Order: sequence, then structure tokens, then C-alpha cells
Amino acid sequence: MGERTTQSTRAGLGPRGRLTQARLRLRYWFDTTMARGTPALIGWLTLVCLAIVIPASAALVWADTNTPTTLTNQLVAIWKSIGRTFGLGGAVGTPAYVALSVLLALVALFFASTLVGLITAGVNRKIMSLRRGRSLVLEERHTVVLGWSDQVFPIVAELVEANANQRRAAVAILADRDKAAMEDDLHVRVPDRRTTRVICRTGSTTDPAVIGRVNPGTARSVVVVSPADEEPDAADAQVIRTLLAVNGNQAFDERTHVVAAVRDTRNHRAAVLAAGPTGRVLDIDQVTARLIVQTSRQPGLSLVYADLLNFAGDEFYMTAEPGLYGKTFGEALLAYATASVVGIVRADGTVAVNPPMDARLAEGDEIITIAADDDTTILADEPLVVDESAMADAKPRVPVAERILLLGWNRRAPMIIEQLDRYVAAGSSLDVVARQDSATEAVDAFGRLEHLKVTHQRGETDRPGTLAALDVGAYDCVIVLGYDDERAAEQGDADFTTLVTLLHLRDLESTLGRDIPVVTEMTDEQNRALAPLSEGTDFIVSGKMISLLMTQIAQNQRLVALFQELGNAQGSEVYMRPAGDYVVTGRDTTFATVVASAGRQNQCAIGYRLHDRSGMAPDYGLVLNPDKREPLRLGPQDTVIVLAK
Repeated sequence: MGERTTQSTRAGLGPRGRLTQARLRLRYWFDTTMARGTPALIGWLTLVCLAIVIPASAALVWADTNTPTTLTNQLVAIWKSIGRTFGLGGAVGTPAYVALSVLLALVALFFASTLVGLITAGVNRKIMSLRRGRSLVLEERHTVVLGWSDQVFPIVAELVEANANQRRAAVAILADRDKAAMEDDLHVRVPDRRTTRVICRTGSTTDPAVIGRVNPGTARSVVVVSPADEEPDAADAQVIRTLLAVNGNQAFDERTHVVAAVRDTRNHRAAVLAAGPTGRVLDIDQVTARLIVQTSRQPGLSLVYADLLNFAGDEFYMTAEPGLYGKTFGEALLAYATASVVGIVRADGTVAVNPPMDARLAEGDEIITIAADDDTTILADEPLVVDESAMADAKPRVPVAERILLLGWNRRAPMIIEQLDRYVAAGSSLDVVARQDSATEAVDAFGRLEHLKVTHQRGETDRPGTLAALDVGAYDCVIVLGYDDERAAEQGDADFTTLVTLLHLRDLESTLGRDIPVVTEMTDEQNRALAPLSEGTDFIVSGKMISLLMTQIAQNQRLVALFQELGNAQGSEVYMRPAGDYVVTGRDTTFATVVASAGRQNQCAIGYRLHDRSGMAPDYGLVLNPDKREPLRLGPQDTVIVLAK
């Protein structure tokens, strides 16, 4: 029945339908033949070549002006043309002689083509191996970066700046990611490498044998990057495994210091143990909380820290200066014209930031300075001029209770509240507005605070009605935190609610007719560029700040003690104080006079900020480490940046 139906169907087809059916069957037969493998492919290739070469050779012979007259000679000429085309020689003679000649030519052709194929395959394998990033790095005194996230780009950019005065520098990156993809991303985000070569390798950062590809044994430092697309616990687990793998690598030199960072404070101790004695592990939550607290009490302080941690500006250096041995720290303050003295590294390695002015430098001590580069820390040729008549005394201030508003909630919020309690005066209050019930539970647990009274109300911080009902203008400072709950994870952007909240705060500023001091925490530097700006807004981009801090420590491990001192509420910290506390405002003077006046108050002056330029990019009026000899006139609203207890 089926056969009769098929035959009747064929009979009903027209000429065009039968032609289409024939084409389909021919195509099916060809595909079936090709599926038989290499022999079928060689056969088809031979047939196609013969179908082209034989007619073309015949046409060449017959078109020649010297065409043989007899058919036999014409066939011989055609055979010679075919032989030259296929490299068979075209030998003429007895059939056995021709057959043996063809056989030898085919054998030679087979071996030649096989050799070319083997060489091509070997070269391709080598190229693919190199493209996969699995070859060994033979650099020395280079920086190794393990892992991949957005932190890699500022780290590489800062290393390029730090190595600008070196002829040959290298950064080797190992990550479980395609080598070409890493190179493409780096080319877009860090196009100018100057004198630094960036080498990418592919592999697992938790395998000690694979880590050997980037040669950590001869590296200057190893930086372990936290994965960005994972939860804090999972990301910290990856960092800890990588640290264990680094120490498990047989070629690793203990003189090479390791720098890493964990997101969750609970994982910090385990990471420190995994890093070993030469490792330094930063607690991202703690560092971010300190920055937010200090900046909330001193608007503009985030700019100072960003400049100090950025190799493109002025940064910390430690320099041995035998010419200052036996002199006091107060005398050292005015020993440099283009560097700001801030502390001493004792011969035993202890760091003293802003020590007593009568502390003397001994042999083996080093001076801690803020300078544009290590080669600019040079003693002044002649004593700096100080105008004592332009000096002023600081006016006594009575601590005043503050009102602070905290919008949003995440795991760092309790740390921020604890840090705030150490700084504010007694009777200060903190009002928390967040959508989580966990915020209420955390606030209820803060009965032990000494100076700060904390209250909480539930509300959506990105709703204009919520903010309008808060009387935002009555607060001394507003802190905006991003959420890290399930809802924020579903949105896929932790900064989205923060951006919307900032829009509403900016609208309230226009209604109030004045700026609202706002400190905002963000996770993505690109969102920082989208945020609505105002002169009173400070941005703490936690990922970038941590990247800058890690790069500084990677270049100089001894900076760890310095940064710990700056982040300690009981130590010396960066403050922005009124210019009138140091010099007579509105009068021409020099920064040397400001430094001398600050020294009398047991402080180290490192710069100033001009109020009239505080809203102007890119420096927003901030001047760090100015030349102490240049003329300077500070106004009553300008501030001096100092290190003080």
C-alpha cells in the first residue's frame, strides 16, 4: 500500500517537482558518501580535480601554436600537463614505467603532505596552547594577581602608575577565565600600560601546581582578588583556598608578601591563618565602615583618602635620611619643601604616626612622608621661611551632640554604628530608616552604646514620601547604605536603590535651598559616575578603595601599620580643620607657616581645601602636599588637612 502510494505521488509530480525530488536525492546521496570519512573525502577531491584538470590540460594543448599533429602525441602532451599540475612529473615510456613513476610521485606527495600536516598541526597546537594561557611566566620582581573581578582594573592601573619610573615592569594575572577575554577587557579598561607588561594566564587559582605558571617564587608581591559574582561567604572561601594554594606552591618564596581581602569579618581570622606570616589580609567590611564613619563627620575626607591611595597623586613613602639623625620630629617637619613629613619608622620596624614634636630621630630610623614620588623626597636647599606673625591659635570647641540619619541597611551597618559611638559627643542620636526587620533586631541590641541613641523605623528609602516625612534638613549628616538582602539580589544591582535615594535627596536639597551633607556607599565605580552630585556629597566606592589600598600594600608591606594607625579612633587620624586655627585668614603667607603652626599644636599639616573650588572637578578644591615655599592665602571657610590625635 505504501509503495503504491509513493508511485502514485511521483506520477502526480510535474517536471519542476521531479527535478526538485532528484536534487534532494542527489544531495542525500552526496551527504551519505561524505559521512564515510576521509577516504570518501579524498575520492571526491580527486574526482573534482580530474574533472577540472583534464579538460583544462586538453584545452591548453589544443590552444598551443605548437600543438602536435597526431592524436598520440596530443595525448602525451595532455599527460605531461596533468603530471606537472599534480606534481607527478608526467613521465613518458612503457606502461610499467609510467605506473612506477606515478607510484613514486604519489608516495613522495603523501610524505610531503603528511609532513606539512604534522608541522601545521604542531604549530596550531602551540598557538592554541599560548592562546589558552598555559605557558610559564619567567618574569622576576613582578606582581602576581590571582583571581578576576572588577578589582583587577584599578589594581593594574595603579601598578602601571607606580611602575612609571621603571624601564621594565610586569604584572602577571592568573584566573579561571579565557586568556583572550581577559586581555580584551584589560585593553578597554586599562589601554595605556606605559612601561608595564600585563601577562594573562588561564588556570585555577586553588591549584598549587597551576599557580606556578605565574612564577610566584620570584615575584615582588602576590595580590589575591575576591570574586565579584559570588556571595560573601563563597567569595571568601575562594580567597582562603587561593591563599592555601599559594603557600602550598613549592616555588613560593616566603620573602614575597601576599595581600588579600575578605568581605565578611567572620572569615577574616581564617584568611589570616591561611595567608601565613608574610600575608596581609584586609577586612573589607571594617575598612569600609571606618571610611564611612570618618567621612560622615568630615565632609570631603573621602577625596583626601582617594588621593593618598592613588599612585597618580601623592602617596606615602618611607625614606632613610641620615642628615636628620639627632634632630627632633618638629625640626623634620620643615626639612622638605616638596614633601610632607607625617611620621617615623623606627629601626626596629615600629611605626609612629604624628609622634611628639620633641621625639628625636636615631640612626636606622626612616622618615614617613607624603610626596608625588620617591625621588621628590629631597631635603630643602635652604631653610624654609616661616612668618610667625601670620600664625594663629586654635579656638577651643565644646563637643556638641549630633543628629545623624542612616538610610538603608546591610551587614556593615552594625559596625558603622559601633564606630560612630566612639566619635560623637554624648547625647547624639542616630535614626535608622530601612526596610528590613533585621535592622530593628540589630538596633535593639545596641543598648550598650555610650554616646549614641539609636532608633529605627521601617520604610522604603527610595520613596519620596518616606524622605519627605523625615525632616532631612534637621540632620547634621545623612549616610546612605546599599541593601544586601534578597530583594537587592533579585534586582541585580546593589546600587540601584542608592541611586534613586540620592535623586530624592537632591530634590530635597533644591527645596531646602542648601546642600545636605551626604555620605554614600557604592559597590560599582561606574554607578559613581551616574550618581547625582552635589558639593556636600561624599562617595565611598568600597571596591575601588580596597583595590587602591591593596595595591599600596603590595608595593610596600610596611604601610599596613601606617594604615592601621590612621583607621584607629585612639590613634592619629586625618582631620579637616578651619584654616583660622592655624593662620590669619585673608593674609598672604606660605604653607611652611601653616606646617609650623600645626606643629605647635602637635599636628602634621599635609594640605588644604579651598571652599570656593569645592564644587569644581576634578580636585574639588583639594590640594595635598603643596610646595611649602609657594605664596598662599586661605579664607575663613577654607580648611587645613592635618594628622592629629
